Amino acid sequence: MPLPFLTADRAFGTNDDDVALPFDDHDHWRRPYRPGPWRVAAAALLLLLASFVLIAAMIIAFAGALPGAGACLGLGLILIFAALRLLRAGVWVSRHGVRRVNFFSTTTVPWNHTAALRTVQQPVRWLGLPRTVQGQALVVVRQSGEPLPLLTDHNADFLSRPEAFDRAADTVEAWGAEYRAA
Repeated sequence: MPLPFLTADRAFGTNDDDVALPFDDHDHWRRPYRPGPWRVAAAALLLLLASFVLIAAMIIAFAGALPGAGACLGLGLILIFAALRLLRAGVWVSRHGVRRVNFFSTTTVPWNHTAALRTVQQPVRWLGLPRTVQGQALVVVRQSGEPLPLLTDHNADFLSRPEAFDRAADTVEAWGAEYRAA
């Protein structure tokens, strides 16, 4: 009995040396790396908190206080939305360009509007907090000259995982090299 959820890294029935799934269709937006443990843990905690809030909303509704139940339901839905948005944050690539998704904003840069894509040493934010540390960042330089940091080695996806950062940066740079020239 095939279990398709176990074959997430490759298409069903292919060998290990075949092309991975994220590169099968270059027209769709794909994240070229997996979400990191810090990001997944924060989203799991938000979903756990949301489950408690939704259970509280059900208990309050059965007690007869519908305005309080509505407030708890709204808070639970906000927590679920925040967890999903946190999991969606990161860098996404396609044939059309590179997209940096933050919690509150999304920036898309078409490949033909990029001048360079490189890894640089610079002060970076630790887990997105105001504290900065010396680290590496993958930066896309737009044709207008302004740099846009895409990935850092101290964000929620790559903290304490330098080899994962190197793989992700190399993958995004490969996408850029392929489609900036086209």
